[in-house]
Amino acid sequence: MNHLINPLIVRAADAPAIKPAVELGTPLLLTIAAAGIALLLVLIIRFKIQAFVALLAVSILVGVAAQIPLKDIFTVVTTGVGSTMGKVALLIALGAILGRMIEVSGGVQSLATHFTEKLGAKRVAVALTAVGFLVAIPVFFEVGVIVLVPIVYAFAKIAKVHPIKFGLPMAGIMLSIHVAVPPHPGIVAGAGVFGADIGLITLISLIICVPLGFLSYWVASIMNRKDYELLPGVKAQVEEFGSDSLVKVGHDGPGAAAIAPPRPGLIIFLIAAPIVQILLGTIGTLTIAKDNYWYGVASFIGNPFFALLVAVTLSFFLLAVRRNWSLKETGEIFEGALPPIASILMVVAAGGVFGEVLRTSGIGAALSHTLDHLGLPVIALGFIISLALRAAQGSATVAIVTTTGLLTSAVMEGGYSPAQIAVIVIAIGFGSLGLSHVTDAGFWTVIRYYGLTVSDGLKTWTVLTTVLGLAGFALTFVAWILVGGLGV
Repeated sequence: MNHLINPLIVRAADAPAIKPAVELGTPLLLTIAAAGIALLLVLIIRFKIQAFVALLAVSILVGVAAQIPLKDIFTVVTTGVGSTMGKVALLIALGAILGRMIEVSGGVQSLATHFTEKLGAKRVAVALTAVGFLVAIPVFFEVGVIVLVPIVYAFAKIAKVHPIKFGLPMAGIMLSIHVAVPPHPGIVAGAGVFGADIGLITLISLIICVPLGFLSYWVASIMNRKDYELLPGVKAQVEEFGSDSLVKVGHDGPGAAAIAPPRPGLIIFLIAAPIVQILLGTIGTLTIAKDNYWYGVASFIGNPFFALLVAVTLSFFLLAVRRNWSLKETGEIFEGALPPIASILMVVAAGGVFGEVLRTSGIGAALSHTLDHLGLPVIALGFIISLALRAAQGSATVAIVTTTGLLTSAVMEGGYSPAQIAVIVIAIGFGSLGLSHVTDAGFWTVIRYYGLTVSDGLKTWTVLTTVLGLAGFALTFVAWILVGGLGV
């Protein structure tokens, strides 16, 4: 059998790089790229085509238009999928499982109660903002909002105020973390496209998100000085909640007979463990010589895949085993975490295809050369493009993967250091934070659960996300200066 396989391997290794059959000029290549993005937005917004299908179809059309040989089109497609998914699929899956374990165990409610008791009833909004910061690291944005809704409703009834008074600052910082902090899919996908260091991204983005938490609370408190209409359906739900509902004992699925939610210290430990592990590994690889044995140890320990796998294993013993969940029940929880991320993984894969097509066709290089003549730093362009795509089609993940695909050549050929590339990825992430409005599923999640009209949602949620996005970029630009970005 080897005598058949080996020649194929040799032929694959010796295969020339795929190039367009005809070299097109820069203006035409940029026109094709612009037309492709316009078509992508039309398919997603006007015709409601699923983002994965739209990205894949547009990628193929752009490749054909850019004169990539037809026989090589699907080789480019599979290369794009493999290069992207190999870097991000496990991270997203393990992050989803960890978040699901914390959610189902009642850990979110435990955190909320703990912070409220520590800070006092008069500082509920502060407490929930702190809870949102921690919960958003392992839990997807929409899931976090929905899981915390009962707590927001209960406090809103006690204080006799609109749920938005407590929910707005919390949701603001949760979305900020969702777009900028691993292991969330958009930022992980962007890091994968650029080959950025996940540990550096985690360290820098978390530092930036701390002041954004205070800003979210402050801006929301100004907005909340005004009274907003509470939709009747949500008003009825709020009235169902009382102080006895602040802690949800156990959950509604496996292990529902649990005596009490896990302690808040345990949940904080589970959230912090992979972050600390990644950061320790990153610090080790930055301070230890590459030819030293301990460099390999630090690299292994700090690998995000391994860190999240350790965290999931810890959650199995500290949540499932301690709470007497059966193996069948725990397996159901693990499996239940995966279906919701299937569409996200497909969008990330299609984004990788789009980026590979742009690179192979020469569009990425043409865009890179054009940007050089404009004089704008790549970090600013990444933020602006991501913000525009976010506003146009709604998905933060699509905005990030499309932007990184467009700027791959500019970043790869720019001579940037690992820290500078990490900062560029974070800037693109914060670009996808702003202008959340009717095209964004997260917008509808917030206004639906917090009982806002569309008009009030635009005045509050859209404004808050835009302020946070701009502030996040401003802080990221400070980081850019600190890592020597202005000198590149």
